[in-house]
Amino acid sequence: MHANLDPTPLPDGLGPEVRIDGTRPLAELTAAVNAVCDEVENRPERSVVVLRLDVTPADSRSWPGAVDVRQVNRWERAVRRFERLAAMTIAAARGACGGPALDLLLAADFRIGAPDLLLMLPVNDGHFWPGMSLYRLVQHLGVARARQIVMWGNDISVDRALELGLIDQLSEDVAEAVHTATVLMGRISDRELAVRRQLLLEAGSADYDEALGAHLAACDRELRRLTAAAAPGTPGSAR
Repeated sequence: MHANLDPTPLPDGLGPEVRIDGTRPLAELTAAVNAVCDEVENRPERSVVVLRLDVTPADSRSWPGAVDVRQVNRWERAVRRFERLAAMTIAAARGACGGPALDLLLAADFRIGAPDLLLMLPVNDGHFWPGMSLYRLVQHLGVARARQIVMWGNDISVDRALELGLIDQLSEDVAEAVHTATVLMGRISDRELAVRRQLLLEAGSADYDEALGAHLAACDRELRRLTAAAAPGTPGSAR
């Protein structure tokens, strides 16, 4: 694990809880996210990873700073890798959440916000940063709502984020919410979760005929899994 992460084990050894400091240089953040992915990918199934997203300074709206497009590409690939893990991913945020923290929040499966959460959109010289957070906003909200946010560059309050579905839970006690979510999500975290997530992500862009093949393949896989689970002598089958 990356030396700067200092992960905390989750209950029942389900996986790591890691604090992400969005003020660190982009290359360091990329390495940190890849290190999280390395650890989770080397774990058995039914893993959970929790990202604690540190508060973004309110005067640090610009993102990603003095970097080149190759560094941006590495970062986006790391976030995409995190997004596609065969594990349940949980992000917890408080205060201002912008830049890399916003990218990771939007990429997580389950998102928890404190009452003071403010989604602070990355803007440089009045222009919304055209990274993949824009893409994920469209995936989550549709073009019309995402357009309103991107074109006007408005920050999103926690109540509005909850209403839009950009966070899944608002909690006064984020630590307790993370604990509860970890236990519940750990029960369904396996490679089949990754299949369902991918089908959801592709549903917004693929037409019916394109999607049908992928869904039928997933259905066939699930039927085989259920048949194997029901076979006599199989752990978990009826006796």
